[in-house]
Amino acid sequence: MSAETKAEETEILSTRKDQHLDIVAKKDVAFGGLALGLGRFTLEYDALPEIDLEEVDLSTTLFGKKLASPIVIGAMTGGSPRAGRVNERLARVAARCGVGIALGSQRAMIVDKSLTSTYAVRVAAPEVPLVIGNVGAVQLNYGVTAEMIEEALHAAQCDALNFHLNPLQEACQPEGDTRFRGLAEKIAEATKKLSMPVLVKEVGAGLSRRALAKLAALPIAGVEVAGVGGTSWAKVESHRAPEGSSLREIGMRLGGMGVPVPESIVMAREAFASRVVVGSGGIRTGMDCAVALALGADVVSFAAPLLLAVEESEAQAEHVLRTILRELRVIAFCCGTKSLAELKRVRVIATSGATLPGATNTF
Repeated sequence: MSAETKAEETEILSTRKDQHLDIVAKKDVAFGGLALGLGRFTLEYDALPEIDLEEVDLSTTLFGKKLASPIVIGAMTGGSPRAGRVNERLARVAARCGVGIALGSQRAMIVDKSLTSTYAVRVAAPEVPLVIGNVGAVQLNYGVTAEMIEEALHAAQCDALNFHLNPLQEACQPEGDTRFRGLAEKIAEATKKLSMPVLVKEVGAGLSRRALAKLAALPIAGVEVAGVGGTSWAKVESHRAPEGSSLREIGMRLGGMGVPVPESIVMAREAFASRVVVGSGGIRTGMDCAVALALGADVVSFAAPLLLAVEESEAQAEHVLRTILRELRVIAFCCGTKSLAELKRVRVIATSGATLPGATNTF
């Protein structure tokens, strides 16, 4: 790649990262459509819990790292000075709260190593317990190698990797990368070469039974479902498409395409019985977290509430996160559970008009 081409690609990637931050913060990019998220469910309440609130301990271990609560700040950004500031603030919040953090796509730092500092969260917060790197799996079809990924992960001091899958987003993106042929084999090959655990995640359209069956055959550590229910990246990209273009219309029309979060979690737990399942997609409250855990997630991840808060201030982001963490502890107490293992066994109850996800679904 020539210096001129490299500079041009860096500019495109950095500009896109900042556009994404602006769009998510200022535009209506919720998935839309029917109520498909975790808000359809609650947990069975126990008025006689027979424990003290102070006894509740929801700590857990993920990839050998202890988390104070089963939470990972979701993948957001990186690759521009503004994105770097967001990552630094979030990392400090994660460290103080004892939770993990996932990086946004590291493609930008693979293209231009000078952008590595925008992902260097352990420089800002050495005590952060877990850092999960992130590379689009489709980049394996565009010249990115396992060796490049390994270098990027070590440069950002990561403990694990998210390979993200986002065919809907890429197809709606004006400059999208859409060569997804043969990716399963390439993910398997790259995973074997990498020195740390690998998860495969969606970015907001969910993992179906069909996709999960293919992923379960790969030597990966687990999956993150990122189901329909939160930010729609098809809608995000539609805002970036030229006014009057077909992509602008398509992104809006397909903003709710995919698999709802609860169903995706249940199916992922079935497909990955003894491997990691991260529940994500539209998680906004402690009850959303609790329901995701009771449906089968090992940990949960969310991004949008913290992105909106951290743009205001680091203190506001910490307030939002600590509120959710405390709410989750209160829920565990009110369910008569004092550990994550016990909370995961609490009965999930469908609210009015909803049905519990299960083996009868057709996704």
